[in-house]
Amino acid sequence: MPSTTIAVGSAVGLHARPATIIAEAVAAAGSAVTLAVEGGEPVDAGSALMIMTLGAEKGTQVVVSADDQATLDEIAGLVGKDLDAE
Repeated sequence: MPSTTIAVGSAVGLHARPATIIAEAVAAAGSAVTLAVEGGEPVDAGSALMIMTLGAEKGTQVVVSADDQATLDEIAGLVGKDLDAE
């Protein structure tokens, strides 16, 4: 499973709004995707609630893993983007 590490871009971290946007993108992609913070267990990125349990604040390094490279690139891009600015 390909993976990459990216810093959280949302100003207040992966709270409800960014987590929901990411989870919806994972559901639309139809691939298995996990997110993890350093030293933490990976969580299902298709669940906004599980994403919020990471406690990832702006700048936190998050490991994104996905079944395919295109999905990995899409979800990593969302994690690194300020989703509150939209």
